[in-house]
Amino acid sequence: MSTLTGADSRGYVHSTETFGSVDGPGIRYIIFLAGCPLRCAFCHNPDTWAHNGVRMSASEVMKTALRYRPYWKDGGGITVSGGEPLAQIDFLLSLFSLAKEQGVSTVIDTAGSPFTYDEPWFTKFNNLMNMTDLILLDIKHIDEEEHIKLTGKTGKNIKEMALYLSETGKPVWIRHVLIPGITDNDEYLVRTRDFIRTLGNVERVEVLPYHTFGVYKWKELGLDYRLDGVESPTEERIRNAETILETAEYTGWQKEFR
Repeated sequence: MSTLTGADSRGYVHSTETFGSVDGPGIRYIIFLAGCPLRCAFCHNPDTWAHNGVRMSASEVMKTALRYRPYWKDGGGITVSGGEPLAQIDFLLSLFSLAKEQGVSTVIDTAGSPFTYDEPWFTKFNNLMNMTDLILLDIKHIDEEEHIKLTGKTGKNIKEMALYLSETGKPVWIRHVLIPGITDNDEYLVRTRDFIRTLGNVERVEVLPYHTFGVYKWKELGLDYRLDGVESPTEERIRNAETILETAEYTGWQKEFR
């Protein structure tokens, strides 16, 4: 095994998961970064919004991840989630550079909110994509007005990112959280499907049923949970969303939203 070298940026790490099985192919070491520009009403990890995690160097994170490499077997590797990973793009560049020195599969789980064509960010993003094997892209809401209401931010640049990834051929798995009364409207689902159809790089589409497992965190942080009273979608609505979004065209299975 070669020595870990190269730039060694530091990032804010919220937590890790050693045997992740739902955030990319195979068994993966999941690195949850702290900090996110979105304020999603359904967020199950509001404690990752601020840059208040443990400050760690890329080499420290990579060395820890490699301890679990024997369990990854074929297809496994590391996935960086959040928070929003792209909000710490310099750290990702360092981490993925080290990962590729070791021949490790790299995945980013992102909502795309930091995406911009402005420099120097866009050049950094392209460099990062050269070291990224797969993007898990969350489409929060297809409607711009509803996206702003749901997340507090525009979704225009997120669509721009999806289109750019399609142009460059970067493999993508699309994720869409199904929230009763918000994203499970058939009209919105059809519009989401039609947008996905414009992309030529989508390998998988996942419907993630909304849940309330993280509501207690909002209360602990003294935050008002705006979706109080919203129940998880029924199996019928989940199947309906899968049919409209044509998930079977990309994959025959679906994972629970965590």
